[in-house]
Amino acid sequence: MSNRYPYATAIPLDGFIAKENDDLQWLEETEGEGDNGYADMYQSIDTVIMGKRTYDYILEHSDTFPYPDKKCYVFTTAQTGENEHVTFVQEDVVTFTKRLKEQKGAKIWMVGGAVILDAFLQEQLIDEWIITITPHLLGSGIPLFTSPRPFENLRLLETKRYGQMVQMHYQVRKEA
Repeated sequence: MSNRYPYATAIPLDGFIAKENDDLQWLEETEGEGDNGYADMYQSIDTVIMGKRTYDYILEHSDTFPYPDKKCYVFTTAQTGENEHVTFVQEDVVTFTKRLKEQKGAKIWMVGGAVILDAFLQEQLIDEWIITITPHLLGSGIPLFTSPRPFENLRLLETKRYGQMVQMHYQVRKEA
């Protein structure tokens, strides 16, 4: 079975993933319920990919690395090699992830990063969307979608409410 690529994120109603300065304080203060479905999603994945900007943000804002039990790849032109938690990749993200997708595995989660998400969208690599809408209108910031992308037809799998948040889980309908 080939890997699946879910994209899971929480966004305010106006579609920004963060404020201009990467501020996520609004998200951290949102009244949710439990872990807002995070544990279930996290248990379903075995690999995490992200860009260097997201990786640096995580290191700066976390006391411990949040994905210690997953294989993690960080796409960057600034570093090579690996450390105890991640492997740094200087290869094209699409080429690398297409090769990764052909390997046996569960799910690969693309964590944050509008640049990597845009590359995935252009190649239609996202298989599932798990979008949690928060009760905010940021007004400006880093948009979830940064450029035009191909049309995709989605199928709603389920919705859940977590306090003031609503989570929608969609599957991308692949055309034969």
